Amino acid sequence: MTEITTNHHKPAVEGITIDCVFFGFNKESLEVLLVQHAEGESKGKWGLLGGWLQIDESADNAAQRILQELTGLENIYLEQLKAFTDPQRVLERRVVTIGYYTLVNREDYNIKASLKVFEAKWFKINEIPKLIFDHNEILNFSLLQLRNRVRQAPIGFNLLPEKFTLLQLMQLYEEILGIELDKSNFRRKILHMKLLVALDEKQQDVSHRAAKLYKFDPDIYKKLTEKGFNFEF
Repeated sequence: MTEITTNHHKPAVEGITIDCVFFGFNKESLEVLLVQHAEGESKGKWGLLGGWLQIDESADNAAQRILQELTGLENIYLEQLKAFTDPQRVLERRVVTIGYYTLVNREDYNIKASLKVFEAKWFKINEIPKLIFDHNEILNFSLLQLRNRVRQAPIGFNLLPEKFTLLQLMQLYEEILGIELDKSNFRRKILHMKLLVALDEKQQDVSHRAAKLYKFDPDIYKKLTEKGFNFEF
């Protein structure tokens, strides 16, 4: 078995692992954090952040522990995807994995690779290498989930500066959705939602014409996050 194993002191649940898809937004690009294994059959190969479920912990707690052990990060909001149960996903033995994903602002986190991995590295979404097991499939599924989510709940609070332009917000949506948006259509729809507060400020120190700055209305943001909406492009 070549999932990255973590914390050998406690017994693992036979045949159940956790895999985390860790998306990061880096100014203008969507990336995913991958680790290069330092032990086991998959030594030297790239994969998602993963490890065994221990006998005395929930899947949610295991995901947090694995993330902390492999990267040093704690208390990251992780959303459960689903169980991946293909009998052939790991050769020679039956292993079910429970997938999780999250999206963070890369600048907010300092990733440290643990001793169990050679390297932890950010890859752009369109430059993902061949991963171990079915990790490419898990990654693709989580990307679909992320794209569905941004159509139903606001994003950007933690991914953009406090004050941002409509173009910056549109580029965030374009990068996550993997599509090119019509500028005037996006502007009309996003302003109609009353989610943004127009500021009496413009960009500073830019070579092009300075654009108007906006910020999120925290009350509307919270309401739309809880209630949801249908943001079709």
